[in-house]
Order: sequence, then C-alpha cells, then structure tokens
Amino acid sequence: MDAVEVIKGGGPVVLGMPHTGTYVPQDVRAKLNERGRGLDDTDWNIHKLYDGLLPGATVVRAKFHRYVIDANRDPSGASLYPGQNTTGLVPLTDFDGNDIWDQPPSGVEIEHRRETWHAPYHAALKAELERVHALHGVVVLYDCHSIRSRIPFLFDGTLPDFNIGTNEGTTCAPVIAQTVEDVCGAARGYTSISNGRFKGGWTTRHYGIPEKGFHAIQMELAQSTYMQESAPWPYLHERADETRVPLADLLGRIDRLAREGVLG
Repeated sequence: MDAVEVIKGGGPVVLGMPHTGTYVPQDVRAKLNERGRGLDDTDWNIHKLYDGLLPGATVVRAKFHRYVIDANRDPSGASLYPGQNTTGLVPLTDFDGNDIWDQPPSGVEIEHRRETWHAPYHAALKAELERVHALHGVVVLYDCHSIRSRIPFLFDGTLPDFNIGTNEGTTCAPVIAQTVEDVCGAARGYTSISNGRFKGGWTTRHYGIPEKGFHAIQMELAQSTYMQESAPWPYLHERADETRVPLADLLGRIDRLAREGVLG
C-alpha cells in the first residue's frame, strides 16, 4: 500500500487531503480496540465532495488512517493547540476522549510509522507544491478537512459549517483569506468563522510562507454539510451538491487570483 495518492494538475492550486484515508496495516489494526477499529475520526467522503470542483487542481491524498499516524501533526509531536483538548501525532484517544488502543504504540513504533507514512506524504506534498510554484511563480495549498459538528471533548456547542484557518492570517495573502471569507459568508443557509477553534493544522502552518509565494489555507467543514455524522457515515448527495456550490466558487476565485499575479 502506497502512503499517498497524487493527481497532478497544471493549475496553481493544490488540494491537500491528509485525513480521508482508511488504510490500517494489519499489525496496527490488531492493537486497536473495538472503538479504534471503527475509525470514527476519518474525514469521511472529503475526496468525493471535492472531486471535479476545480479542473486543473493537483490533489495530494494520504491513503493511511490518522490512527496509524496523523499526517496533519508536527512530526516532533508538539501540540497544535497547547492547553486545549486535541489528538497527537499518533492519537491515543478518539475525538470524544475515549481510548482507542488495546496496545498503545511505543516511541520506536511511532518513529517507524513517521518514516513509513508521515514522511512520504509530506515528501509528495512538498514536491507538488514546488512543482506548481515553478510553473506559476506562486502556489496555493488548500487543505481539505471535515469533522463532526458536535464534539464536546474538543469544543462547546455546534461548530460553524465553514471553519477557515490561516493561523491568524499568517499563512496566506490577505486577499485569499478575504475571498474565502466572503464566499462562505454569503452562502445562504450556512455559518462560517475564521481562526476559531480550528486555525489551520501543521500542514497549513508549515507550508504557508506567503512572502515566498507559498500560500496555505485550511477548510474544516462540519460534516453535517454533506453527510450523516454517524456510522456508516453515508454521503448525502442532495446536501453535498448544495455545499459543492460555494466550495467550487471559492476554489475558482483562488485559482483566478493566483493566475492573475496579484498574490506576489
């Protein structure tokens, strides 16, 4: 099993998908408990939701599950959200705070997983960002995520539909953030927020260097916008088709901004 799937495009936008994979090696699966084997914290159906929304976009998708190792975490293990409940490089609990392992991984095993899964994903992502940057002089990484809309262990109340993350405006040009905020804010029947509970994961923060022409923005969607938020996690086509409209709009606008040379 390859760690990553890459679909090369000729446009200036790269779609990162670190959490849609469901592959778990047998030796890892054997150490998960029953709850862990349910893989509840997958970004279910995200690759389906974004499929075809932006012709010419490059897609870099992790094929392994985040319980093997989380491709959107700092490889050093440093927390993205110090002082808040979250999950680590190899999660020990699910998003509800429940244990997911019968046999938690050792430090040696975590390092092996980092080399086998995490590192190849980021090598592929870095290569595509550099390739696209060489083509256009600029590249925009749009990191695609989703999560259940109600998870008391992680946040209070109900999550907004569109959660935009730019690490407080540091990972992309202001015009990109403003464009995405404008589209999401104008989408009738949806709610949105910027740099709320989700400010952008390690991927967004690591690759977003706008002064060098590398821009990054994260979109954390509430899963209620396109699917059922409980097993077996079905994709709701009618609801998803509605959500694809503003997503296609904002991706198209980002693409045009990059092509027009206004990002620097």
